[in-house]
Amino acid sequence: MSRHRMEPIRPRYGRIVAVVASVMVTMTAVLGGLGVLPTGGSGAAALTTSVGSAMSSQSSPSQDQSAVTDQLSSNRSTARVPMKSVSRAPVLDVDPDVAPADSGEGRRVVFSQNDQRVWLISDDDEVERSYLVSGSVYDNLQPGSYAVFSRSEQAWGIDDSGTMRWFVRFAHGPNAAIGFHDIPVDDGAPVQTLEQLGTPLSHGCIRQRTDDARALWDFAPIGTEVVVV
Repeated sequence: MSRHRMEPIRPRYGRIVAVVASVMVTMTAVLGGLGVLPTGGSGAAALTTSVGSAMSSQSSPSQDQSAVTDQLSSNRSTARVPMKSVSRAPVLDVDPDVAPADSGEGRRVVFSQNDQRVWLISDDDEVERSYLVSGSVYDNLQPGSYAVFSRSEQAWGIDDSGTMRWFVRFAHGPNAAIGFHDIPVDDGAPVQTLEQLGTPLSHGCIRQRTDDARALWDFAPIGTEVVVV
């Protein structure tokens, strides 16, 4: 029996590159139809050029695939739509004598985070008082119905952030109770001006002019409903 020397099997790079090129042309057409790649713009031309170059040079398949993958990743990243920042809706003209829609019925305190306004409403749904306030800059309250659970004529803010009066608490925040009170005083000076009422400036509570804070204190004993809209 004669013996023949076995020749080592050599990969046919030309055929492999041709297959890769065919696959990439198909991918280009599909991605172009989906809008991931432009259909005739610089992105598609660049991809075609890179595949054509791979065919002519007959480089290794792993290098061709890496180049094509990088090109596809680049085109996908440029197709992303940037996220838009969400801003607070502008404060609209509000009739202070009319309670907000869907704010319940009967005796209650209504606080609008968007309008930065409070309404004190009687048992027969008549608005007894309405005024501007300064709520939280974080919109930390979920819309819904709450109830007054604690009151203090004099209170101190957390982290020595000032003192306040006529504090009526109705919700729980992550670090402290949330409620209505007058404008805090820190180091002998108010932390904001009366002209700034109507603008969210606090870190959780609702700040009021002194006479409004006293009016809410008299209006809202423990158990009074507070509606946040």
